[in-house]
Amino acid sequence: MSDPVDRLPPLNALRAFEAAARLLSFTKAADELNVTPGAISQQIRQLEDYAGAPLFKRTGRSVLLTDSAQASLAMVHEAFEKISEAGRVMQAPARKGRVMISCAPSFAAKWLAPRLEAFHRQHKGIEAWISADMGLIDFNMADADIAIRYGRGAYDGLKSERLLEESVVPVCAPGLLEGDKAIRKPSDLKHHTLLHDESPENDPSCPDWTSWLVARNVSGIVADRGPRFNQGVLVIEAAISGQGVALAKRAVAGADLAAGRLVAPFADGSTALDFGYWLVWPKGRHLSPEVRTFIKWAKSQASESEIIGV
Repeated sequence: MSDPVDRLPPLNALRAFEAAARLLSFTKAADELNVTPGAISQQIRQLEDYAGAPLFKRTGRSVLLTDSAQASLAMVHEAFEKISEAGRVMQAPARKGRVMISCAPSFAAKWLAPRLEAFHRQHKGIEAWISADMGLIDFNMADADIAIRYGRGAYDGLKSERLLEESVVPVCAPGLLEGDKAIRKPSDLKHHTLLHDESPENDPSCPDWTSWLVARNVSGIVADRGPRFNQGVLVIEAAISGQGVALAKRAVAGADLAAGRLVAPFADGSTALDFGYWLVWPKGRHLSPEVRTFIKWAKSQASESEIIGV
C-alpha cells in the first residue's frame, strides 16, 4: 500500500488551481474551464484539504497566492503541459495526415483559407483544418498543432517564427476613383465615408484615420466619422461594396487588391506596423512531419506575397 503522503493530488482540483492562480480570479478560471465559480471554489477547497494549508488569500473580490501556491504554480503549469503533450503523442496515429491551425478570423478568411486549395493540391495526404477565433489560444486547452498570432513574436513558453510583416493602407472600390468626387489625393477623402477597423487584432502602432491624416498634413476632415467594424474582414467587405474608404491591413486586403476588387489610391499611403504575423507552438512540442510540411509551405507563401506586395 502506498504512503498517503505520496498519493497524487486530485487532477480536476489541480486544473482549477492552475487556472485560478494564473488568472488570480476564480470567476475568470470558471469562464476558462466552462464551470461555475462555485465549482472552482469547491475544487480549491479540496486541494487545500489535500495540502493541509491555504493556497489563496481572499481579499474581497480578488485573490492572492500564498507562498506555497506561488512556489508550486510553475510546476503545476509545466505538469499540465507535459500531460497535454503526452496526450498528443498517444493521439498521433489518429491525427496522422492532419494539421490543426488556429488563427484570427480576418487573417484566416482573407490570407490563409484562399491558399489552402493550393496546399492540398501539393500535399494530397495532408488535411489542413482551420480554427478561427479572436482570443489567444491556450495550447493546453485547445486541439491545435500550431497557431498564427498577430504581435511582436515574443510569447512566454512558445517558440515563434516570423511569417509576415504587416502594414496598413487606405483601400476602396475602383469606382471611387472615378466621377466628380474621384479620389486622387488624401484631401479628397472629405467627400467619402471613412470605414473604421476596431478589431481586437489592432496594435498600438496601427494608425487610425486621425493619425493617418495628421501624418499627411491633411486637415478639414472629421476623421472619427463613419461606421465601425469589430473584424478586419468586415471592413474589407464594406470597402469592396463601395461603402467608403478603409484603412486595411495589407495582408488581409492583399488578395482583393491583386484581384482588382480593391485599389490603393495613394502611392505613399502605406504605414508599416510594429506587429506582424507569427507561427507559434509550445516549446518542447514534437512537431509531426505534417506540421513541419505546413510550416514550410506557409513560409514560402508568405515570402511570395511579400515580394509581390499582397
